[in-house]
Amino acid sequence: MKTSSKQPELKTPRLILNQFTLDDAPEVKSICSNKAIADTTAHIPHPYTKEMASEWIQAHKDNYQAGKSAIFAIRVQSNNRLIGTISLEIDQYCDRGELGYWIREEEWGEGYCAEAGKAIIQFGFEHLNLNKIKAEHMTRNPVSGKVLEKLGLTKEGHLKQHFKKWDIYEDIAVYGLCRADYTS
Repeated sequence: MKTSSKQPELKTPRLILNQFTLDDAPEVKSICSNKAIADTTAHIPHPYTKEMASEWIQAHKDNYQAGKSAIFAIRVQSNNRLIGTISLEIDQYCDRGELGYWIREEEWGEGYCAEAGKAIIQFGFEHLNLNKIKAEHMTRNPVSGKVLEKLGLTKEGHLKQHFKKWDIYEDIAVYGLCRADYTS
């Protein structure tokens, strides 16, 4: 599944979802340096450096063009403030995307993940022609599961001690939404 060369910008009532630029690297570093963000996200190390942020951002365009992922910055429309990211990691063979996100801790509880999630799920089904969108979260982070349920994903399973984060084996809850069950 090849995508168009330029990742589109998505808008919601309060948010703009667009590409990261290297100018965002210091802010990404700042957000991801918060141990609470790293603790609830599978693939963010702690400490997190500006170099890590720059490398991550630099990979986005090529990965999008190759159909491997669609990674969006989440910005507040009113002031263009970067507050997080939302992404789909794409399994081209299975026409499946894995939803992932993180939000600046100060913005937790404001409904931004659900708002951005609705836009990227629509993008995944209607633009990328995915058949399924899945997501996982550590079971000790039940708020993430509530976000997924708000987005229409259904819990499909529980994987015991499936992921190792900081030398602790974490249980994972798995959610999914198939195209046949999707309503925009």
